[in-house]
Amino acid sequence: MRISTVTMYEQSVGSMNRQQADFMHLSQQLASGRRVVNPSDDPQAASRAVAVGQSQAVNQQFSDARVSARNALSQEESVLNSVSDAVASAKALVIQAANGTLSDADRQSVASELRGIYETVLGQANATDGNGHYLFGGYQDSSAPFVSSGGSVGYEGADQVRKQRVDASRDMPVGDTGRDIFLSVPSGSGFVANQGGPSSTSVDGGNTGSVTFKGPDVIDSSVASASGRYQVVFSESGGDTTYSVLEEDAGGNWVSAGIDGEPYDAAGTTVEVGGLRMELEGQPDDGDSVTLGPADEMNTDLFKTFEKVLSVLESPAETDAEQATLSNTLNVAMREFDASLDNVLTKRASVGARLNELDVIDSVSGNRELNYAQTMSDLVDLDYNQAISEYSLRQVGMQAAQQAFVGMRDLSLFKYL
Repeated sequence: MRISTVTMYEQSVGSMNRQQADFMHLSQQLASGRRVVNPSDDPQAASRAVAVGQSQAVNQQFSDARVSARNALSQEESVLNSVSDAVASAKALVIQAANGTLSDADRQSVASELRGIYETVLGQANATDGNGHYLFGGYQDSSAPFVSSGGSVGYEGADQVRKQRVDASRDMPVGDTGRDIFLSVPSGSGFVANQGGPSSTSVDGGNTGSVTFKGPDVIDSSVASASGRYQVVFSESGGDTTYSVLEEDAGGNWVSAGIDGEPYDAAGTTVEVGGLRMELEGQPDDGDSVTLGPADEMNTDLFKTFEKVLSVLESPAETDAEQATLSNTLNVAMREFDASLDNVLTKRASVGARLNELDVIDSVSGNRELNYAQTMSDLVDLDYNQAISEYSLRQVGMQAAQQAFVGMRDLSLFKYL
């Protein structure tokens, strides 16, 4: 069979081009460090690599979200640390003000220092992050959550907290509302008393007599754990003072607690009800009352505690009724500050737990990223030892093809004419 010169030329050129294409492909692999440069190199591996790459991108997005969540929680933890220190300082000042040897001027001085702490706490309650968003406003973080008006502070933030997806199956709260921190106390934080009716928030509490109280103290925890609110009501008839105890039923009505018309001794009377004990002294007026109950069912507003303490410290205490109001208000404030401090510390512990959880998720995410990277490497990365060996082989093959082309090109009779 006769093979034409054109056929030999075309075959030689085709062989040389194939060798050169293979050589260039290996050069691309060595330069990029990837075995799969084009999807056609290994369609199955390329398809799996796309899926793994998407998983890596999602994992990185969750990692970025955790950075944002950690920053927000760290800022909140810092603010709560300052608030807890401020509340502890406020209680120390209340204890100092309760010293019976202080004059009105001395109490005014304590009130001035306490007002500074009050303003500090209010400022911390309206703290913002680096982007100008209020930390304790919940979803409504574009305006101050606490607004002072008419000598009292009101909460105008949202009751829902913002959450952030920090992992595939974890939506983490990245803050707490101002209501949860400054207007709440934890359940089981003890019992608090208040002179006057259960809803009294004024300094005088509606009492006009000079009755003072100590407690309430728990004497039977098994009974007190289920206790609700009680009210000791004083009555005066014919020069004799008696007291009766009412309890709040499930419907919010006040009914007799089984103690009615008991004689009252102004020198000292002990009232025991619902596993609680309270010591009463002083002379009440007809209709005066003292309400006691769980701290989370009484005044839970930290700012109201500040306000009533400031009001009583800035007012003179000359009469027996005013001195009784001073004593009762300070005693109640100590317990309320304790309950508020417990609440702030509880929230701070919750923030710390969430920060620890972020560390754990980061660790798991890091291991997951290593697995993704290993899988991606197995799918598309290049084996340099094998590639270099094949590169050298392809280089020899291309040189041989070029030499063969040169030899074929010289096979022409015209050279001998």
